[in-house]
Amino acid sequence: MTLGTKLGVLVAGFAIVGVACAQAPNTLTEQEQHDGWKLLFNGHDLSGWHSYLQKGTGKDWSVVDGAIQLKKTNQDPAADYADIVTDGEYKNFDLKLEWKARPCIDSGVMFDVHEAPEYHNTYDTGVEMQIADLACTVPDSRILMERSGDIFDMISDRVEYVKDAGEWNSFEIIQDHGRLTLFQNGHKVIETQLWDKQWKDLIKGTKFAHFPGYSKYHSGHISLQGTEPKGEPGEKLWFRNIMIKELP
Repeated sequence: MTLGTKLGVLVAGFAIVGVACAQAPNTLTEQEQHDGWKLLFNGHDLSGWHSYLQKGTGKDWSVVDGAIQLKKTNQDPAADYADIVTDGEYKNFDLKLEWKARPCIDSGVMFDVHEAPEYHNTYDTGVEMQIADLACTVPDSRILMERSGDIFDMISDRVEYVKDAGEWNSFEIIQDHGRLTLFQNGHKVIETQLWDKQWKDLIKGTKFAHFPGYSKYHSGHISLQGTEPKGEPGEKLWFRNIMIKELP
């Protein structure tokens, strides 16, 4: 065997080992478990989730190939694609997840969602990290504070580190005693303080000024938004690797 052949075999061997050692989606390493991370999605079914103000989940939500999938038409009843929320509630936490979407998607990840009959929607109370396809989601992708990675209608990130439709993106949301830090695809995009005077003044300049419950609660459910009817019928959205670590 020549030197070149030996090197080729060695490189191929390393590649095989790398593939074999790659972490499977929706799993935790021993170190992550030791550090306190927990999965919010098991990769198989929607255990631990329900549609907002409903029992179970709407029929447009399912699990396909290890990801939570939303597949809907623009004519489906709202209950079929209603936002889903975690069964549990969280206060101080580090949340990580991945998402991908077809073009023109308009969705988001909300937190501090208070589930009660007087609030008809998750966004009546929850703060949202926006998901939007920058290529064709109109009007959101054309408006500051409504693009991917923004705190919807509140704070705009300076750079939208969002990938093309069909590619996986990562979000990280850290809420630590009111200090909120958002990451998109590994880039810190927003850092702010919740519930102080500056935050309350921001609310006054938005539509949420007319939402008495918005950002009122300092803990609550995590929510995945069911999207608005802006894309093509049958639009799809996927989530996976949803994990959380509660902070002291």
